[in-house]
Amino acid sequence: MGLLKELEANYELDIIEDYLTHFGFINGTLDKLIVNLSRSDKFDDSSSELYRIFHNLKTASQYLKLDQIVKLTTIVEDITSRLKSSHTTGATASNELIDWLLLVVDQLQGYLDDIENDEIYLRILNPKIIAIPNEIFN
Repeated sequence: MGLLKELEANYELDIIEDYLTHFGFINGTLDKLIVNLSRSDKFDDSSSELYRIFHNLKTASQYLKLDQIVKLTTIVEDITSRLKSSHTTGATASNELIDWLLLVVDQLQGYLDDIENDEIYLRILNPKIIAIPNEIFN
């Protein structure tokens, strides 16, 4: 039994459809928000929105017991929390962090594809994601 069939067996179809629709929609908005972290005039709004998105995705994934997604979004939620807590005028994210977050988006899209394609397992984590950036600000 694949991931999608397992979810369908354990949860109401409406919940799964909402999760997949929301997951797909937010994944489509992440690139722009992440790139905007390099702009001091967009940094505050983008960091707050990214935090909200990753927090919501984590919570929804916890409910569906999608542990790999929970683990990844927990790490990203922590980092985006640090970003949004910055009260430095003119703050921007480091290029290293922006590149890392874009890798995370690719990984999440892969996870979404795996669920929608009813794969047996979620794909292996891109090893580059393990190297969490040391410097998150420029």
